[in-house]
Amino acid sequence: MPTSSSDAHRTVLVTGAARRLGREIALTLARAGWHVAVHYRASGQDARETAMACKELAGASGLFETDLADEAAVRALLPRVVAEMGRVDAVVNSASVFEFDDTASFSAAAMERHWRTNTAAPILLAQALHSHLTARAAGPVSGCVVNLLDQKLFNPNPDFLSYTLSKAALHTATTLLAQSLSPQVRVVGVAPGLTLTSHMLGEEEFAALHALSPLGRSSTPEDVARTVLFALENRSMTGTTLLVDGGQHLMKFDRDFSLMKP
Repeated sequence: MPTSSSDAHRTVLVTGAARRLGREIALTLARAGWHVAVHYRASGQDARETAMACKELAGASGLFETDLADEAAVRALLPRVVAEMGRVDAVVNSASVFEFDDTASFSAAAMERHWRTNTAAPILLAQALHSHLTARAAGPVSGCVVNLLDQKLFNPNPDFLSYTLSKAALHTATTLLAQSLSPQVRVVGVAPGLTLTSHMLGEEEFAALHALSPLGRSSTPEDVARTVLFALENRSMTGTTLLVDGGQHLMKFDRDFSLMKP
């Protein structure tokens, strides 16, 4: 929880906050006292519900529609949040494109779709946060960026090739941004394991795959959200990635979870 007047109205921009993991992150941060700028692209009703819930928890929230594949729109996003909410202290890059391709079906167009949203947008938002904090004369260790990654970077398989490459680039960018944006901005990666089911997995299949880890369970949305909060509030952490996956990265999987049959 915030402990001083300077922390009382800290504001975080969470991309992809309308649904699923992004929503859980937004609600967890609001419970901890953060004012949450809820970003969404298409899920307007879900985003409004998330923003209303965050406002009830923390007293303030904002709603921001942006296509993260549009560079000009991404560059304008953080200034829009500042104009409406007064300040931004952190960015959580949760939104991502996750479309199947492999070495046989790969195309430059598919790579570009993933690159724009999954890699370029987080870098642009980190850049914008640093510029905002500099203009605000916020001082050292005043901001943080958390990038959502994936345990499969540490246990690779060739499924979802463009997605994996975009997240691998973001993992490297986490290190490079931590170097170049210090001391004002810390940059931390959080890499979940299998956390939520999808249209590609039934409930029983998901439960069986979720249990495939040394700990007998992978990450839950609550696990990931609490780790994001920890990264935001631990002022000694930068340029590193926290794996939150029950140890799934220690096991060898030949296919992506969504294509495995337990």
